[in-house]
Amino acid sequence: MAEKVCIARIGAAHGVRGEVKLWPFTEDPAAVTSYGPLETADGKRTFDLEIVRAAKDHLIARIKGIADRDAAAALTNLDLYVPRERLPAIAEPDTFYHSDLIGLDAIREDGSQVGTVHAIHNFGAGDVVEITPTGSGEPVMLPFNEATVPRVDLAKKQIVVMPPAGIEAREDE
Repeated sequence: MAEKVCIARIGAAHGVRGEVKLWPFTEDPAAVTSYGPLETADGKRTFDLEIVRAAKDHLIARIKGIADRDAAAALTNLDLYVPRERLPAIAEPDTFYHSDLIGLDAIREDGSQVGTVHAIHNFGAGDVVEITPTGSGEPVMLPFNEATVPRVDLAKKQIVVMPPAGIEAREDE
C-alpha cells in the first residue's frame, strides 16, 4: 500500500488575497481539510487548508501563510498528499483507494500476465485503469468496472482483467 496518498491538487490563484482553486480527489470534496496538514510528495512542505467556498467543479481555498496572488500562483499544479494512515478505513466491499491499486499485477482469468496497473484515471465518465503491458508496447486503458475488472485481490496484489476483443488482439501483436 502507498505510504502517502494524493488527495488534492492546487490550481491557479484565485483573486488577489492568496486564495487558490483546489481540486480535491476525495469522495466528499470538503473532507480534504479533515486529514490535518497536507504535504508535498517529498514531505518537505506542509500546508494547512481552509475551504472558503465551493465553485463549479472545484473549491476555493485559503492556505495558511499564503497572503497574495504571487505566492498563490507559485503553488499552481502542486499535488497535496496525506500519510495513508490518516485516511479512514474502507468499510464497503469492492471499494478501494486508487493508490492501493497502483503496482498490482494485471492478469487474465487463466492467470496469464497482462501487465501492471500504472494508474487509475477518471476523465468524467467513470474510472479507467491504465495497464503497462508486460514486455513492451503501449499502455492499455480499460474501463474500471465489473465487466472488465471482475476481481481485485489486494492480498495477492493482483487484478483480474477481461479486455474487450479489440484490445485483446492489439496486446498479442
